[in-house]
Amino acid sequence: MLEIRSLRKTYGGQGRTVEALGDITLTVDDGQFVCVVGPSGCGKTTLLRCLGGLLEPTAGEVRVSGQVVTGPPDGLAIVFQEYGRSLFPWLRVAENIELPLKSKGLGKAERRTLVDESLGAVGLADAGKAYPWQLSGGMQQRVAIARAIAFQPKVMLMDEPFAAVDAQTRADLEDLVRTVWKRFGMTMLFVTHDIDEAVYLGERVVMLSSSPTHVLENLDIDLPSERDQLKTRSDARFVELRSHVYARIQEAKGAGVLRETAP
Repeated sequence: MLEIRSLRKTYGGQGRTVEALGDITLTVDDGQFVCVVGPSGCGKTTLLRCLGGLLEPTAGEVRVSGQVVTGPPDGLAIVFQEYGRSLFPWLRVAENIELPLKSKGLGKAERRTLVDESLGAVGLADAGKAYPWQLSGGMQQRVAIARAIAFQPKVMLMDEPFAAVDAQTRADLEDLVRTVWKRFGMTMLFVTHDIDEAVYLGERVVMLSSSPTHVLENLDIDLPSERDQLKTRSDARFVELRSHVYARIQEAKGAGVLRETAP
């Protein structure tokens, strides 16, 4: 469903060149849930923006359903960390969700059905007439997820979507995302800086190196399909997987420091 081949991204300006993405090659199967982690500043968001067609790579290519990405592709939705900026405060919740559906040319009745179904899926069936600013941060992020669901994407990209909410809300949203993923069968690529979150959510964790970034390791998460915030996180295998990912990220951070300080 998602193919990344020798992807590179270099930024230049003011006589300085920064190689953000060194060489990324990665595939994500149809319906798979993959989490991406890496040291701070390793280019996780840059990678996601290239995948979503929001940023042009310097080299390499991205394919979604076999089609080369040259702009925002059909069948792909993105949920950002800054949910407040992605919702229009002057539109009601239902209108925010409905807006991208209008661009698809869907009729009013179909739009209403999709809005209702997506709000129900994220536990906000009664919030359609509210304005975003009347909702808590966690509820606003649920609205952003509902908007993505209503778009009926084949692929959903999520860029640290829970970084700005409290710990309890974060746990609730993590379980919500897994429920949504199972219910709708979409392909999920979830970028996070939280190692525990990556291991808890994903079927696979992709670890990135320090910049210039490459894939450090692809790790299958062989935990049961049914996850529980208490039981799963206290399971010996979860602890083992989490420790392995943590060690590799610390290794990558150390290598990055050595590169930065080397003469």
